[in-house]
Amino acid sequence: MKRILLMVLRNILLVPYMWCKLCYRASHADKYSIEEHSAFLKWIVYRANKGGNVHIDVHGVENLPKENGFMFFPNHQGLYDVLAILEACPKPFSVVAKKEIRDIPFLKQVFACMKAYMIDREDVRQAMQVIINVSEEVKSGKNYLIFAEGTRSKAGNKIGNFKGGSFKSATKAKCPIVPIALIDSFRPFDTNTISKVTVQVHFLEPLYFEEYKDLKTNEIANIVHDRIQKTIDKNVSHTS
Repeated sequence: MKRILLMVLRNILLVPYMWCKLCYRASHADKYSIEEHSAFLKWIVYRANKGGNVHIDVHGVENLPKENGFMFFPNHQGLYDVLAILEACPKPFSVVAKKEIRDIPFLKQVFACMKAYMIDREDVRQAMQVIINVSEEVKSGKNYLIFAEGTRSKAGNKIGNFKGGSFKSATKAKCPIVPIALIDSFRPFDTNTISKVTVQVHFLEPLYFEEYKDLKTNEIANIVHDRIQKTIDKNVSHTS
């Protein structure tokens, strides 16, 4: 990945410090508040993006619920997605991610700092326990992010189907559901170029419990999917 090398080279004097601090924080996650972790991660991501010719174009921050205890549901384009949202989002959040990526260097440490849950989609009991744990933490005021596609679309700005089961934590928590439309988030890490790229992050209007309480999770998934795809289609560059 040429862009990752560019990010490292342009921050070469800071990289040893960043890496040591990140690893220490990941190994001692309970020593820091989620706000402290978030501020540190946002600083690292900002420096990486600046060095890597990545600009984050943020829209809809005013749509974020005023109180914590909500869930993000973005489309999933690639490994860069969480990093884009980290810079864009003014509020701390954690992540539910598939176990297959838990050992990827850097992401492993980032997720440890975020106190993320790794879900095993082959283990129904473990997956259900994650759903329960996340719903309880959201009720207590923590924000979470789940990729409802389950895996990255690999089709650029055309998103895949959203799985209804991904919304079970939200329905159990009776919390606001915040769709996020990511545009060109696949370009930083999944294209073989180091030219300047702009990633758009659109925070869409939330769905509140009163709006979705009578809907099945598959129906909620379809609504969120369609709102995100409509936003992408409206804002995507003709060159994408």
